[in-house]
Amino acid sequence: MADSSFDVVSKIDSMEVENAVNQARKEVEQRYDFKGVGADVTLSGESIQIKANTEERANAVLDVLQSKFIKRGLSLKALDSGEPYASGKEYRIDSKLKEGIDQATAKKLNKLIRDEAPKGVKSQIQGDELRVSSKSRDDLPGTISLLKGADVDVALQFVNFR
Repeated sequence: MADSSFDVVSKIDSMEVENAVNQARKEVEQRYDFKGVGADVTLSGESIQIKANTEERANAVLDVLQSKFIKRGLSLKALDSGEPYASGKEYRIDSKLKEGIDQATAKKLNKLIRDEAPKGVKSQIQGDELRVSSKSRDDLPGTISLLKGADVDVALQFVNFR
């Protein structure tokens, strides 16, 4: 009998990100406390830029964007936001979208599986994802819950469970 397995990945749905940014932009345009302050949210490729006339307003727009991410089911771990910085007469916050599991995080997850998962569970790094396999299919749900509780700075999804 073949091993049962699943893949651990870190991917974000680009349409959901686009929807979250559009909803945040609409809310910023309509809210009374953002009228006439030049507040704006723009998405370009893998980065989101927030603009406002004060540092506090820029942080408030970031809060609106984060709430829209949560409502759309996107993890905030996928959003890497910087600090507000002055650019001319306005303040900006640049946020990058993080996708894929980097090597250091993959090694950390690999070690966690080796140390704490049931004995028959094995894992291997495959590019920017991690393949977890076991002879017993019953060990895999426990491994998934172990990985969900892991303290990593990327959003993890579990796909291809077979």
